[in-house]
Amino acid sequence: MARVREALAAAGVAVTMVETDEGARTAVDAARALGVEVGQIASSLVFADPDQRPVLVITSGAHRVDVERVAASIGVASLSRVDAAYVKAWTGFSIGGVSPVGWRGDPSTVPADVAARVVIDESLADYPVLWAAGGHPHVVFSISYDELRRVSGAVACRVATER
Repeated sequence: MARVREALAAAGVAVTMVETDEGARTAVDAARALGVEVGQIASSLVFADPDQRPVLVITSGAHRVDVERVAASIGVASLSRVDAAYVKAWTGFSIGGVSPVGWRGDPSTVPADVAARVVIDESLADYPVLWAAGGHPHVVFSISYDELRRVSGAVACRVATER
């Protein structure tokens, strides 16, 4: 949580971290705990490109990521699912609490000659307030789409199909 708070503060974004009693491991759990639409949950999902470099996909909780579409949008041949150890090694967070910011191996530090490493579901722009994991399965924070896109360094694109 501290890394998330520090990353947001360094980017000039003031947020309040909210701890949920019920947990927010899934988008549905988070939406229920917060009393918001599942589409407002900005889920941070980690994939690997063919060279095993991380790709962060920030998607609406109402969507399922289309990995072929995302791969094409960032100019790689494919994306693969990764295991919990890979997620923890790159992000420093456990699955269910992966924040879009404050990563241990921050994806925004990938060299400039590499295709975009962070993408955000453009449909999240439909909501005035989004909720994202704060680095722990029971902690979330609210943020606007524009702020989340800016602080994560994400490229907006259509990343998913409706669930």
